[in-house]
Amino acid sequence: MRRLLLFVFSFLLLASAALATVFGTVRGIVHDPQHRPVSGIQVVLKAKASEFTLDARTDDAGQFHFDAIPLGEYTVAISNPNFVADQQNVAVLSGSAPILHFELRLPTQNQTVVVSADAAQTETVTPSTLVDRVQIQETPGAVRANSLAMITNYVPGAYSTHDQLHVRGGHQITWLIDGVAIPNTNIASNLGPQIDPKDIDTLETQRGSYSADYGDRTYGIFNVAPRTGFECNNEAELVFSAGNFYQTDDQLNFGGHTNRFAYYASVSGSRTDLGLQTPTPAVLHDAANGFGGFTSLIFNLDPQNQLRLVAQARRDFYQVPVDPGDPSTILHDVNRENDSFAAFSWVRTFGPGLVLTVSPFFHYNSANYRSAQNDIPSAATQDRSSKYGGGQAKISWIKGHNNARMGLYGFAQQDDQFFRVIFNDGSGTVIPPLAQSPTGSLIAAFVEDQFKATSWLTLSAGLRQTHFSGALAENATSPRVGASLRIPKLNWVFRGFYGRFYQAAPLGTLSGPALNAIQSQQLDFVPLAGELDEEHQFGVTIPFKGWVLDADNFLTRASNFFEHNSLNNSNVFFPVDVQGARINGWELTLRSPRIHNRAQLYLTYSNQLALGRGCIVGGLIGACPVPTPGYFFLDHDQGNTLHFGGQYTLPWRAYLATDVYYASGFTNADPPPSHLQSHTTFDLSLGKQFGERFSVNLQGINVANRRVLLDNSFTFGGTHFLNPREIFVQLRYRFHY
Repeated sequence: MRRLLLFVFSFLLLASAALATVFGTVRGIVHDPQHRPVSGIQVVLKAKASEFTLDARTDDAGQFHFDAIPLGEYTVAISNPNFVADQQNVAVLSGSAPILHFELRLPTQNQTVVVSADAAQTETVTPSTLVDRVQIQETPGAVRANSLAMITNYVPGAYSTHDQLHVRGGHQITWLIDGVAIPNTNIASNLGPQIDPKDIDTLETQRGSYSADYGDRTYGIFNVAPRTGFECNNEAELVFSAGNFYQTDDQLNFGGHTNRFAYYASVSGSRTDLGLQTPTPAVLHDAANGFGGFTSLIFNLDPQNQLRLVAQARRDFYQVPVDPGDPSTILHDVNRENDSFAAFSWVRTFGPGLVLTVSPFFHYNSANYRSAQNDIPSAATQDRSSKYGGGQAKISWIKGHNNARMGLYGFAQQDDQFFRVIFNDGSGTVIPPLAQSPTGSLIAAFVEDQFKATSWLTLSAGLRQTHFSGALAENATSPRVGASLRIPKLNWVFRGFYGRFYQAAPLGTLSGPALNAIQSQQLDFVPLAGELDEEHQFGVTIPFKGWVLDADNFLTRASNFFEHNSLNNSNVFFPVDVQGARINGWELTLRSPRIHNRAQLYLTYSNQLALGRGCIVGGLIGACPVPTPGYFFLDHDQGNTLHFGGQYTLPWRAYLATDVYYASGFTNADPPPSHLQSHTTFDLSLGKQFGERFSVNLQGINVANRRVLLDNSFTFGGTHFLNPREIFVQLRYRFHY
């Protein structure tokens, strides 16, 4: 712990400032019909889903500038008594700085004009998806505490198998809360998501083509703008749900704001008899429960200084389901998890385009796996806790054609690990107890510039230098370059990217009698090296009458690809390095506008191939025969994944939301054939508002009760079946205080 505190103190002395990456910038120009700049025009920026509002006036060059804007969807409106009011919609992506153009019109020329602008997407090479609070509430199943539907329904190539989220064939993902990356170097031990979906205001998902100021978890970045209190005014909300499998998911939240201060806080709890994916169609020994709290505080000291704090504490409990027909089944295994974090940010705005922030953080995470001493074939105990202390520092300067950023990110980590395995299968094998406390640290420096060469061409280049110290000391240099090209009049945007990434290794290790016992089983433990990735990606965004089609093709080559491996048949898992991996595919998303002000449709599709090569070269390794030339399927390869659905506004303040999911099947661990069977599910959500305070929502997940074998790799209880039909009702009651 002393090392953690020393690291945080040293980091804050070195870090002058940072811009949390939950922000973007909105800027623009107002001109008259002869394209001459107009000064003194009032410009108002307003969030679509809250009361967050900023106003400004154009300068002598007709320009306006809004800095440190949280990601999400906004309207920007101009007004002047002598001209027609004009309004544009803009989606703010993290790190973006779209430029809007307004032309003033005389009252005789036109009426009020509303233009939909995807300006942010035209200047970034990163494929991104935005999901807001209302979509999360209406999407079937997405609002539950342990649900990932807000990601899997809207992000191509994202799916859940053996109870863990995978994006583009990999486990390693990064959660950013209020722009602060929450570190977690462990894989395969935690089952709960990083944050309760009910506490999210906007979720931005990035998949590949990351700028240098983002971390190196290659497969997915989830940037959460939490609820802040700007979306309510001294208002509380009580959420209660109940359904089959004795499930309930409840929350009490409250928030409000003044001109200088905004606050939001929540407490929540959930339980169910259907927690994890079961090894057979039967549901046995599968209860789960959890509880936690979350808060977000924002205080504006003055127009140039803002203080932000987000904090969370949650605890989850999972029984590991069993196969009732297997006489040698593991009967009493459970997994207990704790996760807490706190992140503080100081945002300083010195002038238009120049914003600085400091963001120290602390994160605690644990996962304790236990089974009864007489369980067959083995009794396993594996406890792990990790403490992370550090901070991020970045300075952003937006001027003219440049959007430049540079800074630092780092943390120190201390783990406490304990494991033991007793084999009750008659072999007499005992893996003796091992307690250890490995430490490590990471620091990365980065620089990035996004250069808008013309109104239709944007170039980006960045470099990230990382030093990691753990069981191995490693240094990695990660260059990244990209370009986006907008075709005038058509407004099609083509983009391309090349980059390299480094992912720090988990700290797990083995020594002493435990290592000797494992070596007697023809196994060994080799320190893990960090994963090195190389990515090529290109894509196109095509808007047409409010519809937006986005397609991209990617190729990721990895060395020391992170996977996980079990110790014999024990349910004790260790991270491993696979010698190499190759993941490639193409993805498509389609979004509609509001059709007749009633419906909005979406479609996501992924065609993907996730392959490995060579042997396990790090972590828990066994004897490796001469590798077969070429590649083999990774256990989470799935060729085709499709989601199609939408939200429909009905009469009498009601709505309907649907999702159809098709998947071609994951890799079969016991071929032939090479993949398991395909499957299709249908989810449904029907809701109605009663007055201003009360609403009800009825949801059905896997309505047709389609049951198939999803995965037969040995992870958390063995094979995994698609969950049975779930039906639950959710009630919301809002009141002022």
